[in-house]
Amino acid sequence: MAASLTEKKKFLFVSLDGLITDIVWQVKKEGHQALLYIDNKAESEIGDGFVEKVATYEDHLQSADVIVFDDVLGQGKLAGQLRAQGKAVIGGTEYTDRLEDDRTFGQEELKKFGIPIIPYQEFTSFDDAISFVQSNPAKYAIKPSGEAQNVKRLLFVGDEEDGRDVIQMLEAYKKLWSDKIKVFQLQKRVTGVEVAVGGFFNGKEFMMPININFENKKLFPGNLGPSTGEMGTFMFWSEPNRMFNLTLKKMEDQLRQEGYVGYIDLNTIVNGNGIYPLEFTAIFGYPTISIQQEGLVTPISDLLYGMATGTMSRFKAKKGFQVGVRVVVPPYPFDDHRIFETYSKDSIISFKRPSREGIHIEDLKEVNGQWMITGSSGVTLVACGTGSTLKQAQSQAYNRISNLIIPNCYYRTDIGDRWAEDSDRLHNWGYLREV
Repeated sequence: MAASLTEKKKFLFVSLDGLITDIVWQVKKEGHQALLYIDNKAESEIGDGFVEKVATYEDHLQSADVIVFDDVLGQGKLAGQLRAQGKAVIGGTEYTDRLEDDRTFGQEELKKFGIPIIPYQEFTSFDDAISFVQSNPAKYAIKPSGEAQNVKRLLFVGDEEDGRDVIQMLEAYKKLWSDKIKVFQLQKRVTGVEVAVGGFFNGKEFMMPININFENKKLFPGNLGPSTGEMGTFMFWSEPNRMFNLTLKKMEDQLRQEGYVGYIDLNTIVNGNGIYPLEFTAIFGYPTISIQQEGLVTPISDLLYGMATGTMSRFKAKKGFQVGVRVVVPPYPFDDHRIFETYSKDSIISFKRPSREGIHIEDLKEVNGQWMITGSSGVTLVACGTGSTLKQAQSQAYNRISNLIIPNCYYRTDIGDRWAEDSDRLHNWGYLREV
């Protein structure tokens, strides 16, 4: 384990939409210089007042001790070029970007490394997909590829055994979304526990411990409503277990050959028959990384520096659980500029008590010491809790939400509730057993 940083370092964060702003803020609070560049001008106010912003990132590349990229969609190519120049860079490669951006490529890579996958078909025609379901009736999930997969409400998981609900959605997508969805998958639906395994990779190996996390993407409690980017996650740190060894561990040599540096996560469905990968996240997850930071004993700046330089192979994390609940405002999870301007933009966030512990910012700015909502999406912040038990972590997170005053806000009230049932099944199947 690398020693804690004893001298001030310069971190440069290059962001497409400001996703990584909270981590920039955390690094700044740990005493380092942390500069943030946001490419999307519509999101350019995010982080104002919290962190130091730069209008261009190119002028700061040579002086930065660590450069961090926060997305795929082409950032991996630039990260790889800078690594080739000898810079300490956290970010993808063209290969790992493709793992996330191109669903079919990601699935085929999993199969190449001996990791079982759920049967799927790729389509570029809605008519062809409709004919396929008619000829092969079953439950399917519709999964867009490329940039369209970022519109989470386009992911549809069918419930009907004959596939008629999937056919109805394909017919609707053909009318409304054919200009945006150019490539998509139909994937057989498998039932079980949805759980992800992830780890930080330092260019040579996975850093320990690994992370086991449970996302909650539906908007409403009880897993109802439209899919979102994320409404909350609960997680814990673990030594290598059966789930890790049967999935990500098998890709370690490939990631080493790529020189990948960053976090990689594999979301799966598991049951008594096996582990079935759904999709890669080949970047930090949002808000996953903020919830993970809440569970670290090692400072996040130390972790980033040790990962980027390849000098850290193990870090310290808290025992027990971390819970993060995303608090949002209209129009989330939809895109509606008029609604955002009317109900949410520049709304003030107040605190009943002075403590802001466990609160991680998303699309916020600070003006004269006052927190305000900015950006365009309606995500405001994540309230986190930690504890030796899931109930303790959950209680702390929701107590911190009770300290907030945010006009028109909403959030899920059940993040973590499924652990009681899921943990029994995962332990019975042996996937969480450390090896």
